[in-house]
Amino acid sequence: MSSESVAPSPENAAPRAVRRRFDWWQALVRVLASIEAVRDGQVIYVLLAAFSGAGLAVASAQASLGRGDTNWAIGQGAAALFIAFYGANAAGLMSMDRARGVVPRDGWSAVQDGLGVGHRMLLAVLAAVLVVGTLAAGVAGLYWLSGLPKVGPWLFVLVVPATVLLLGLTMLSVVAVIAPLTGPVVWSGASSWQACRALVRLVRERLLQSAVLVGGLSLVTGLTGAATSFMVMAGGRVMAEASIFVLGVDIKPEMLMAGLMGYNVRVVDLTVPADALPYIRAATVGGGVVFALALVLPTVVYLRGVCEVFLALQQADVAEAGAEQA
Repeated sequence: MSSESVAPSPENAAPRAVRRRFDWWQALVRVLASIEAVRDGQVIYVLLAAFSGAGLAVASAQASLGRGDTNWAIGQGAAALFIAFYGANAAGLMSMDRARGVVPRDGWSAVQDGLGVGHRMLLAVLAAVLVVGTLAAGVAGLYWLSGLPKVGPWLFVLVVPATVLLLGLTMLSVVAVIAPLTGPVVWSGASSWQACRALVRLVRERLLQSAVLVGGLSLVTGLTGAATSFMVMAGGRVMAEASIFVLGVDIKPEMLMAGLMGYNVRVVDLTVPADALPYIRAATVGGGVVFALALVLPTVVYLRGVCEVFLALQQADVAEAGAEQA
């Protein structure tokens, strides 16, 4: 009997692992569903507290600068950045809990956990800055070589397409991966080194998907901000006109709406009636509260959205790994 080897036929050949296609529809649905975060009262409360504390610190820094206390102003400005950064971290951790469908932690636990993981995000961002700086130095070196006599113009023929692609991909990576997804990677439990590795993998394998999903999230966040702004401005205008009519004060409606636009009113017009000043101050304080809420709502949607983007990309990795093992 012949012992010749027979090539396997297509019927008895071992099936090859097929790379599973990315589920665009499911990922986009998750991102669009992040608008439901406007109903998350605990996250809104944490962000309001953080923004209020940061705003108070900024106001104190401005007052210190006005008095010439530069050292106090620097310290109060640093305190504002600290409060805003770690408050956003706490809100991000709570948003990640809700995106993952686990039992959400309370606000105080989120603040404590945010203090413990915030440095991981800073280290990951610092590593990204070092990488981008190295690339920028390399590009500058190529331009310097292109300035050499005789060979410079010939070298510039290759430098132009190379640098255009390199700079374009770098900017896209920063906008679509580094900036929006560093936080969710850390909030999911990664260390600083693991976060750097995850970001590199996302840039290498998921840049297109991340760019599309982050673009969709920007649209959702923008629509939320536009709807909130319309609601505040329309309601504020009606409030101002009705208040002037009912209270019987002779002032411009814009003076009662200044707080809604984030302004502090400093009355310098001597024609403003004295009895209107308490109402202007009260409207400024109340309008400031509404302005802070209008600023928080798009932020809440954005934080929930970046968590959904990261989890959608992570789920795609798990699905593709399972398909390759099957």
